[in-house]
Order: sequence, then structure tokens, then C-alpha cells
Amino acid sequence: MAGAEGAVSRLIVRGALAVRTGPGAGEDEAGGDVVVGDGRVLSVGAASTDVGAAELDATGCVVTPGLVNAHHHLLQTAFRTLPGTRGVPMREWLALMAAAYRRASVDAELVGAAARAGLAEALLSGVTTVADHHLTWPAVLSPAATVDLARAAADAADELGARLVLVRGTAGDDPEAAALSADAIASALVGDAPGGVRADGGVQVAVGPAGVHSDSEATFRLLGEVAARRGLRRRTQANEQVDVAAALERYGRRPLELLDEWGWLAPDVTVAHLCDVTSDEIDRVAASGAHATHAPGCDVPMGWGVAPVAKLLAAGVVVGLGTSGGGSNDAGHLLADARLAMQVSALVGRQLAARELLDAATAGSADGLGRPELGRLAPGSAADLCVWDVGGVADAGVADPVAGLLWAAPGRRPRHVVVGGRVVVRDGRLVTADEREVARGLSRRLARVAA
Repeated sequence: MAGAEGAVSRLIVRGALAVRTGPGAGEDEAGGDVVVGDGRVLSVGAASTDVGAAELDATGCVVTPGLVNAHHHLLQTAFRTLPGTRGVPMREWLALMAAAYRRASVDAELVGAAARAGLAEALLSGVTTVADHHLTWPAVLSPAATVDLARAAADAADELGARLVLVRGTAGDDPEAAALSADAIASALVGDAPGGVRADGGVQVAVGPAGVHSDSEATFRLLGEVAARRGLRRRTQANEQVDVAAALERYGRRPLELLDEWGWLAPDVTVAHLCDVTSDEIDRVAASGAHATHAPGCDVPMGWGVAPVAKLLAAGVVVGLGTSGGGSNDAGHLLADARLAMQVSALVGRQLAARELLDAATAGSADGLGRPELGRLAPGSAADLCVWDVGGVADAGVADPVAGLLWAAPGRRPRHVVVGGRVVVRDGRLVTADEREVARGLSRRLARVAA
């Protein structure tokens, strides 16, 4: 992976108050050191006596795996708080966003600037991997030209030192053109790499129609064929407000029934949102082995629903966490959305615990991407980790510092962030770029639209 401080042969994260290693850690959480080398975790917990290794100070801190944002739309980072886009039905919101994209004239420069800003925001909030469900591809572009847009996002990730999952999405695109574009993007970005994951793990390619509300069976079929041929993961969205209504109007059936019939409920598929689901539909998803992604920071404030995460978990569905895009969420802070998920969970089921949401934001999200090496801190896992300072006044009086990450101050910045053994955030600041210049770059591109 490019970007960040050069990887050192061995790095010790020294003296943590607690280390959350992944699902099931529970009472096994303990303080100590995390030792990484050659981009992998070597040991967790035991004090290291390696005096020659580089060190990061974790005194008074909790260490977690790097967070994995399983559902984002990075382009929307350029379209936050647009007038008229709040408190409106989803159909109206989609039309307003589409008009904003047309005015901005989406090109590689805009995609790169928005991705750079969104990924910088991600790293500064502890997110080391972002799945970018990119849905906006100008119809005038040839499949080869769409590669330029995808490469702009991938280059931004490499520059900053983040991991990117580029999902070649569609939203009413011509099915054959979308499939040809997906094939071209995968060929250019990852070649024939297994699972669509570049050899260094920094870039992954997946495919995903926006949903049955916008894309036909032909689109799902043709993108599925690209995924099968290249071994790519598949991702889509279902059972939000407009999705259910459109499926009933067009087909007289609900979205998940259609996805199942079209072969898009399977272990290699992740379905985002799932706000309006019945018990039978939860059982259908569970039986298929498909994964789910909860996006409360989008769905709750927009009034589009609350996914019944506890019921999905009880049925055996692996659930990840995503922010969705800036056009609905206005932020890309996954830890804050994990707190929101806890706060609203009792409205649709039992109260979820902080550790369940941390697991969703790490291992649950990673598993939906087919990346078991991510989202965990265990020997052999990727050395992606966050060091969270819990010694400030916001954490005063907190009895459980791991739970306090969410309950006490979810808007915190991590002290340090490491991706693949490389330090990308040190002492709360990006190592790889000037964040204000990143913001100015996007502002300059948008100013040309308004001029």
C-alpha cells in the first residue's frame, strides 16, 4: 500500500489500558502491547521486550481493530447539507441528489477530490477500510473512461494510506454498459487477483446495483456474471422506503423476494439498510448466508427506518456497519453511528451492547467484504488498528473504557491509526496529507461549478 510513513519491520503499540481484539473478546480484554511486523499482527497483550522496534504510545488508551465502513458513497462527501434534502421522502431526495450530480458534472477530478476528503475523514475517525458503493457514472462515458473515475478513488486511497473497496454500482445504468465497465475496472485496478483484492490488500473491487427500485433483473444478472467470472463480492441495497414501494408498484412483490429469485441472496452478497423487513424475510436472508449492513446515520435522521439488528443477529445474519453517504448522513464517523445504532436499537428489538456494535463496525463489516484478515487483532491478522485516548474529561467516571468509546465520546479522534503496519494518523493528525489542503481541494473543484 502506498502513502503513510514507511512500514517498519516491527512496531510496538505500547502500554494499552485495554485491547479489543474482536468478536468474543469480552472478559478476555486486557491491557498490554500489540506487536506488528511486516504488515501483520504478531502478538497481543504480552509486554514486548524488543528494544529495537519503533513504538507508539498507548498509555491510557484503548486499542481496537481498525474500523471498517461497510457502506459509503464517497462522492456524496461533495454534497452535504444541500438545501431541500432533509426531511423529504426518499423519492424526492434521490431526484435532488441526481440534479446536484448533473450540475457538478461528475468527472475523475471530482471523484478524486471527494474520495480524498471522505477517506481523510475516515482515517481521522478510526476507519481504516471504506467500501465505496459508487453509483454515479455519466452515461456518456465508455467502459474504458469509467476506469479513470475508479482509478481516481483508488489513487486517493493509496495516497492517504487507507484501504478502499470500490463497488462498481449502478443506478439505472444500461445493463450491458455497466457490466462492461465493471469488467474494465476490475481488470485495471486488481487484474486477476483472487477475490478482487489487490495483492497488497489496499484496493478491492466489487459490483452492486443500487437496488430493485432502480435496476432491472438484467443488470443484476450481468453484474453477477462479471462477479462470478472474476471472483468479486456482490453488494446491493434493499428494503429502504423507496425500495419497497417501487418493488411493489413495478413487480407486485417485495425486494428481498426478487433478490432471492434473481440469485442475489447468497454468501457472497451483502445487503445494506434492511429497514423494513418481516420475520420471514429475516429468515430468508439468514438461510441464504447473505450478510447485512446497518446504516443508522443515514436511515434514522432521514426518517427512512431502523434495521432490526438484534433480530438479524439472533437469526444468525452477520451484520456490519456503514455510514452511507454524505448526502444523507453528512458525516463519515462510524464510531458515532455505532452509538446511534445502540440508541435506537430498543425501538425495534432488544437493546444492543457497545461491544456488539464495535464488532459490527470491525469484524462484521470485514466479513461481508470477504476479508477475514481485517477487523480483528490476533496473530496473523492485518495490522490495522486504532489507539483511542480515554484519559480525557469526556471519559471521566467511565467504569468500562471499551463501552465508553461509544457511550462517552463517540465523536473523538483516535490518537494513532495504523494500516498494514504503517502509521497513517499520529497524535491525531494525518501523516499522509494536510487535511485542510484536502478540504480546500474539494472546495476549489466545487467552486468552479458555482461560478
